[in-house]
Amino acid sequence: MHLTNTDIEEADHVFRLNLINSISGIKSGNLIGTVGANEVANLAVFSSVVHLGSQPPLLGFILRPDTEVRRHTWENIKHSGFFTINHIHRDIIQKAHYTSAKFDDSVSEFEKCKLTEEFIADFPVPFVAESSIKIGLKFKEIIPISINATALVIGEIEHLIVPEKSVAKNGRVDLSVANSVGVSGLNRYYALQFQEELPFARVNEIPDFE
Repeated sequence: MHLTNTDIEEADHVFRLNLINSISGIKSGNLIGTVGANEVANLAVFSSVVHLGSQPPLLGFILRPDTEVRRHTWENIKHSGFFTINHIHRDIIQKAHYTSAKFDDSVSEFEKCKLTEEFIADFPVPFVAESSIKIGLKFKEIIPISINATALVIGEIEHLIVPEKSVAKNGRVDLSVANSVGVSGLNRYYALQFQEELPFARVNEIPDFE
C-alpha cells in the first residue's frame, strides 16, 4: 500500500484516524492523574508522554484541542500545578482503557474504573496504587502547537517510584520486568519484551554488517 497526502486526506474518516494514530508505532501507555478545583480526582489514558531532558528531569505529553470536549486533565493541572504519570501494566489494561470514557468532571475515573488513589510524600495529587512505575510532576510550561491546535504540556519530576528489581546498576529501567505496556492507535495494547542492549554508537566501532 502506498498512500499520498491526497489519498490520506480523502480516506474514510475512521480509516484515516486509525491509520495515522497507529503508524507511529508502539508508544508508552500511561494514566495521568490530577485533581480539580472541585477536589474530584481525574484519571485519563495518554500515549504521548515523551522524555524532554534529564537535568532538570522533564517529561511532556501532548494535549489535544479542547474545541469539542472539555479537557479535565489540563483544567486540573492549571488549578493545582501538579500531575502524576502512572505506567499501565498488564493487570490493569481494561480498567485503564475505560478511563478514556467522557465522564463528567464531578465523576472520578478512579472510582468508576475501580483503580485506587494513592497519595505519597504529601504530593497534592494522587498516584495510581496499582501501577508499578509512578511519577509525580510539577507543571512547568505549556507550548502551543498552532498547526493542529494541540499543545505540549511539560512537567518536572519531583517523585519517581520504580520497583528496584526493574532498575539496573547503571540506572536503566527494564519495562518488561515492571510489566509496563505499550499502546498503538487508540485502543490496541502490547506487552513489552526486552530484546537487546547495545553500546553507545561510535563511528570507529561500527560493526561490519553483512
